[in-house]
Amino acid sequence: MIELNILLIILNSLALTVGSVLIFLFFIVSIKEKEFRAALIAFVLFSLNAFVWSSFTILREHSVIVFVNSALFISMFLFSLVSLIKFIPKQAVRDKSHIVPYDERDHMFSRNIFRDHPEIAPKYYVANPEKEEFDKANILSRPNLGEPGALYYDKYRSAIFEAAFTNIERTRNGSLGEANPQKHEVDVNKMALGIKEIARLYGAVDVGITQIKPYHLYTYEGRRHETWGNKIVSDHTHAIVVVVAMDTKMVQQAPKLPIVIESSRKYVASGYIVDLIAEYIRYFGYDARGHKDGFYQTICVPLAIDAGLGRLGRLGILMHPVYGPCIRLAVTTTNLPLPVTNEKGNLDFIDQFCKVCKKCAENCPTQSIVKGDEETSRGFSHWSINQEKCYAFWKKIGTDCGFCIKVCPYAKPNTFIHNMIRFYISRNSFNQHLAVFMDSLFYGRKVKIGL
Repeated sequence: MIELNILLIILNSLALTVGSVLIFLFFIVSIKEKEFRAALIAFVLFSLNAFVWSSFTILREHSVIVFVNSALFISMFLFSLVSLIKFIPKQAVRDKSHIVPYDERDHMFSRNIFRDHPEIAPKYYVANPEKEEFDKANILSRPNLGEPGALYYDKYRSAIFEAAFTNIERTRNGSLGEANPQKHEVDVNKMALGIKEIARLYGAVDVGITQIKPYHLYTYEGRRHETWGNKIVSDHTHAIVVVVAMDTKMVQQAPKLPIVIESSRKYVASGYIVDLIAEYIRYFGYDARGHKDGFYQTICVPLAIDAGLGRLGRLGILMHPVYGPCIRLAVTTTNLPLPVTNEKGNLDFIDQFCKVCKKCAENCPTQSIVKGDEETSRGFSHWSINQEKCYAFWKKIGTDCGFCIKVCPYAKPNTFIHNMIRFYISRNSFNQHLAVFMDSLFYGRKVKIGL
């Protein structure tokens, strides 16, 4: 009995110390992130942690207390073992053999250009008459992002992201260029290392390479009136996908102006990187093209997935294993046969977590995100959103919303505490359910949008 009491004193002291340190760190992190609900709960847990373990030590002479104390440690030990077990249900492999390629003209961004170029609209609506009434009532009749009339319009701050997108438009020729007529004999592995060095040197947090498949390309151009309806033909065989991370402090202010200011900043950054990579490849005599906002021929997310950079999230965009949905993508395509990259570990846990969580769907202000299972469209099963309802809301408020990104449990800074939680989530489904519960406890399940 004496030996057991001594052991319990040691364990209680250890639990008190470790628990206090971790909870205090979480408290500090929450204060810095201005998550005051989380900070308040952390303070309560800090006090409760101190009370429980101190009480066990002080009252250790009582047999009932000793029994409860021992049972608690046994339970904690078993719980820790379960938490560390790596078991994620095998996710069904998406059958990509029958994917119907996507026509960029169907994208809401493309349909929005009819507002400034009405001469194109009849060409589209003759083939898609069911979309005309909605577009005219909810998209084309409303001001564009950055124009007066939207909820969050600000004469000076809205001009910040307008300047960013205008800069991308003005520099689109930087994505194109002639390859050096004198082709160099190159080591493709060293070229891949050089490409990755450029990407990270100029701000990318991740980069991947994959072979181009038909479903990676749009069928027809639609974003720019002068090339609208042009069939996309490319002899490029490989794609380099660049990931840049958004500032979570800006993301957490969604759907207000900081979210679109940050989005535009990262579109500029990612576009600059892929243009540099294209220039680098062309220097050695190979053809290359940058694909950036408003100037894509490729679809970024499926390329990123096949390059091993993440998985498709319930909210319809890439979920990176570290940065979650707080990212922006850009692509360089080339005829240089580069070595492809693979997933860094098994990322099935991302698919499973999105099935469990559903927080983005429950908080979407337009209910554009599916709450149930993946739906089938374009010949395969995948997460997809109702782009019409989503974009109509963008036009109403004057930003790119991003509220689904804000509420995602992965939309947290890349810090020690949050990385511990990400590791915990990656282990098994039991942890994921518990993580969703804890996220709801600390941050709230339903988040006020604050319009």
